[in-house]
Amino acid sequence: MRDFVTPSCELLAVGEPTHREPAFGLVRNELFARLVETGFRSVALETDRVAALAVNDFVQGGAGTLDAVMRHGFSHDFGELDANRRLVAWMRAYNRNRPPEDWLAFHGFDTPTENYSAPSPRRYLEHARDYLNTARGLALALDIARLAGDDERWSRAEAVLDPAESPGATPEAERLRSVAGDLLTALHTHRAELTAATSDAAWQRAATHLTAGLGLLRYHRQAARPLAPGPRLSRLLATRDGLMAANLLDIRSVEARRGPTLVHAHNSHLQPHQSTWSMGGLDCVWTGAGAVVGSLLGDRYAFVAGSLGRSEALGLGEPEPDSYEGVLQLRCAAWGLTASTTIGPARARTGTTPELGYFPLDRRIVEAADAVLHIGDGAAVAAASPDHPR
Repeated sequence: MRDFVTPSCELLAVGEPTHREPAFGLVRNELFARLVETGFRSVALETDRVAALAVNDFVQGGAGTLDAVMRHGFSHDFGELDANRRLVAWMRAYNRNRPPEDWLAFHGFDTPTENYSAPSPRRYLEHARDYLNTARGLALALDIARLAGDDERWSRAEAVLDPAESPGATPEAERLRSVAGDLLTALHTHRAELTAATSDAAWQRAATHLTAGLGLLRYHRQAARPLAPGPRLSRLLATRDGLMAANLLDIRSVEARRGPTLVHAHNSHLQPHQSTWSMGGLDCVWTGAGAVVGSLLGDRYAFVAGSLGRSEALGLGEPEPDSYEGVLQLRCAAWGLTASTTIGPARARTGTTPELGYFPLDRRIVEAADAVLHIGDGAAVAAASPDHPR
């Protein structure tokens, strides 16, 4: 790993080609444990940033149970993944009996959106309003609940799938965007006195909620645009990844003085070039979070692409010998890291579809990566993995 993580690296992005192979989370845990020994002090996963605040509280010694934090601290059903459970338990154990300045931190960098729904921004905006009122002794007369209306009208699938059913372009939504902007201005204008009255952590928490609320308003506004299905989905994907990129940059601002951050997500979110997705007659092209962050951070951002050989979880057999995965299969019996510059010409793997949840390697992703993490056999890696990272 030290061959790929240069002294300038602040954000090490380790991708996976599918969310359905458990071995990637287990290998990520092992890599993070080793990276902690080199100075890494935080991890950021593809899960809701606001929900993940509860996970960070827990790993840093907060009250509650592991079961509860896995239920409520993750989005996209990622709290059900055994690898994530092991990671959270290990981080809490690592932090125990260490001084706060050495604690590991857990972050989510995704939005609260699910595949076919996005929640109301109401509770996120109300959190920021209530923080300002309490910290400054104010009584901001902002009836956010009245403007937002029923939460269900935002969160139902039709609000994302059908522009005509979206509340994102209503006058009330426009007013909420204005209110959110005013709250953000107040939060930053009075930061010094707010942190003095509360704490920097409380201010950060309020800012994280408000940022999430603003992001949801932008996402719902995009959902309200009447476009053809392909371009419409591309815009929604781009909006989500843009918000992801902003979250990653904010996380790095928080963690800058403590050490580098390991980021783990799907390759399509982390690769430093445009992402594509074709399924059901829809062809989507958008700029992912990695392309945005990588262009801004330069050599402070490193990308390791995830690759998979055999997988019982996906029903993937042995890859063709002349495919990228086939070439890597000869080098990695279980799993291993390979410099992308040492991988010769090959072709994209066939026999996989987006429905299987696996996105095969191609020339662009290999050439754009600093290295490739290849798992030869997912089941074998899972069987050999310890309960906790070493």
